[in-house]
Amino acid sequence: MSIRRIRVIDLETAGDAATDVCEIGWQDVVSVDGNPWALSDERAARFVNPGKPISAETMSIHHILDEWVAGAPFWKEMAAEILQPDGGVIALSAHRAAFEQRYCTPRFTGGADWICTWKCALRLWPDLKGFSNQMLRYQRMPAGLIHELGLPAHRAMPDAYVTAHHLRDMLNEVGPEQLIRWSREPGLLPRVRSGPERGKPWSMLDEHALEELSRDRDLDTRFSATTELKRRGERAEPKPIAPAQQDLF
Repeated sequence: MSIRRIRVIDLETAGDAATDVCEIGWQDVVSVDGNPWALSDERAARFVNPGKPISAETMSIHHILDEWVAGAPFWKEMAAEILQPDGGVIALSAHRAAFEQRYCTPRFTGGADWICTWKCALRLWPDLKGFSNQMLRYQRMPAGLIHELGLPAHRAMPDAYVTAHHLRDMLNEVGPEQLIRWSREPGLLPRVRSGPERGKPWSMLDEHALEELSRDRDLDTRFSATTELKRRGERAEPKPIAPAQQDLF
């Protein structure tokens, strides 16, 4: 029996430091003997001791209490066990995977490839209104998603479970190799994210507006404007500015 596996990861954290994870959840998506990709029964979550108190602001998002994580192992003690399971994975996956990758470093992943379901959703379903994990859930209503297993939102296992349904459908549409390639590039936004052209598809912008946006501080905006210019036969080379997280999509 030949099994290909991708492990979907979701983290809840107590801060931005590399050890601030307070919960990890996962859900495996597998293809057996070349059959279509499907969710497996391998899903779970574990608390992690972040080594510091969780702020009230952070608790208000994921509702994880200090006493729940006090006796849990630290991130460095258990991350590799989950991120490198027996039998291996062909990739790890997360929605807006750049966040998880801040904590799931190659030291813990063994250098595994990543699939970002946010970036891939922009490519595969550009006509959707929004691209957050939960917006995709209710716009798409993926087959087989048990509503209660995907709740509460903003907890690690339910969020990984929801993401896995998006990933399954993506894999069955274009396969893992294409998803990995897209995930290595910035997000290809279907519409302008901000500014006077906000909400417009790139095809509606004139060359002057595209040239301006190809020099934007936001990496995804630069990439998307440059891609449209290249499609028209123009040339634009964005400056190497560090990416900033945005919330429109």
